[in-house]
Amino acid sequence: MLEGTAARPGEDAAELVRIIEALLFLAPDPLTHAELADATETDVDQVVAALAELGAALSAGPRGLQLREVAGGVTLATDPAAEEAARRLLRKPRVAALSPAQAETLAIVAYLQPISRPEITRIRGVTADSAAGSLLERGLIEEAGRSQFGAVIYRSTPLFLKLFGLRSLDDLPDVAQWDPTPEEQAELRDRLLRAGEARSDGG
Repeated sequence: MLEGTAARPGEDAAELVRIIEALLFLAPDPLTHAELADATETDVDQVVAALAELGAALSAGPRGLQLREVAGGVTLATDPAAEEAARRLLRKPRVAALSPAQAETLAIVAYLQPISRPEITRIRGVTADSAAGSLLERGLIEEAGRSQFGAVIYRSTPLFLKLFGLRSLDDLPDVAQWDPTPEEQAELRDRLLRAGEARSDGG
């Protein structure tokens, strides 16, 4: 909203409905009126009115979500019509979280690709074989040829972009926000390699 422009009461109420819907979507457990009032910095009466409006909007048409009061709070629930489809979806195995070694290896590949396994090992200071193999199996990295020394080199995959919500590698966080020195990618690679070798020699 533009600075100096006062919101009309109806606009405030509509915004509160949107905010409460977002909070209910994010919350893993039902939220009480008091919790919603505290989060939105409003009073309970305003929350109750907003919930009534949200409930009416969800039930007015063919929507997949419903507003329900459970366990002393309010939550968003799926329409019963989706129950069978939800059961089939949730029967699929869930994707396991990345281990620290896998996350570290994936970050190195994402920022320095294409990069070989020996280079990854030197940067990490420990072997990258297991982590790289797991990332290959999960489809997050792929082989992208061989280096001049015959080592397999890796790059990230479209699945990596999808899972991390990136449109392209250009959307990766800027390394400069962690390292204030303006360096080119080749210089960054050399610095990381030296750090990895020093770590390996010291351990």
